[in-house]
Amino acid sequence: MLADLGADVIKVERPGAGDDTRSWGPPFLKDRNGVETREAGYFLAVNRGKRSITIDLTTSEGQRTVRALAARSDIVLENYKVDTLSKFGLSYEDLKAINPRIIYCSVTGFGQTGPKRENAAYDFMIQAMGGLMSVTGERDDLPGGGPQKVGLPIVDILTGMYTAVAVLAALARRQETGRGEYIDIGMLDVMVSTLCNQAMNYLVTGKTPRRAGNKHPNIQPQDVFPTRDGHIVIAVGNDGQFAKFSEVLGRSELSSDERFATNPARVRNLSALTPVISDLLAQRDTAEWVQLLDAAGVPCGPINTIPEVFKDPQVLHREMLINIPHPTAGSVQMVASPMRFMEAPISYYRPPPLVGQHTQEILRELGIEDDDRSVAQSVSESPTARR
Repeated sequence: MLADLGADVIKVERPGAGDDTRSWGPPFLKDRNGVETREAGYFLAVNRGKRSITIDLTTSEGQRTVRALAARSDIVLENYKVDTLSKFGLSYEDLKAINPRIIYCSVTGFGQTGPKRENAAYDFMIQAMGGLMSVTGERDDLPGGGPQKVGLPIVDILTGMYTAVAVLAALARRQETGRGEYIDIGMLDVMVSTLCNQAMNYLVTGKTPRRAGNKHPNIQPQDVFPTRDGHIVIAVGNDGQFAKFSEVLGRSELSSDERFATNPARVRNLSALTPVISDLLAQRDTAEWVQLLDAAGVPCGPINTIPEVFKDPQVLHREMLINIPHPTAGSVQMVASPMRFMEAPISYYRPPPLVGQHTQEILRELGIEDDDRSVAQSVSESPTARR
């Protein structure tokens, strides 16, 4: 996100292997000859626009290189276990002494304090610990019931978004005060904050929210319904939309029925409403219902596969699929940023980097000689960099 917004993002990686996500495959990107590279799709998804430098942080030379980077940087982002960088003289206090205006953000599983501060964490386990899986999935008493994780690393993504917001807020504050900042982001904190209405449902009532499949806990009708040839999502959000929905279904009297006239009534009487809606929607194909409901202003949609998403006319119109030149593959397709700026549109000019691809370039910018073997050697040790 920060690179898309124009920041020069320098990714510091381990010599040789680089970032763990480079190996999180298959699938892996194929080069111009159809041979698999070491660039996993997972890595490609979240590393566009960055430059990569390989540094051995356990060496004094590597530590000096990081300090040289910090001296000319606005922001440092790190996701090591708590206190790891302190051992290398690269903590916030260490780098603040070099650059008092530095904004330093530590991203960990559980934050810098508390009984779990030293524990490692991954998205899946935080979805479980943070309550998300307790409200995701079908009811336990129905086929397929049981806890489910979200089908993408939602906590990782949200943590990245909170981190971006936090460092940009600190940057804006620095313009006013001239002072840097230390930011502590914990994945579990992010997950708890994201519980949103489900958290408040509990705090207001004292009742434990339960899994309810695709049914919205507070707004109805919002669910997946079977059609004649598949399924459709109905996302009615207010009483006016429900009246329109009832008209399209050919049952306008539903919106005046006291059991269904208001959203609170529909939530309380959902067991009576759902069979009626299900029977009616099962009489036509999904595409026909989407056309009719769109025309009436009732929010709805098909359940698209990923390939169908990239064929959707709206997605195509918004140019959400982009193509960027790549040093080994020739080009790589990527998902565009959703941010649209009138005055300063985003430009995509740098693909996800090969491991250590920009090491020598960055060292020259820092005034470090190329023959500093402790750093330069890390490039020669990298098969990806050689290729």
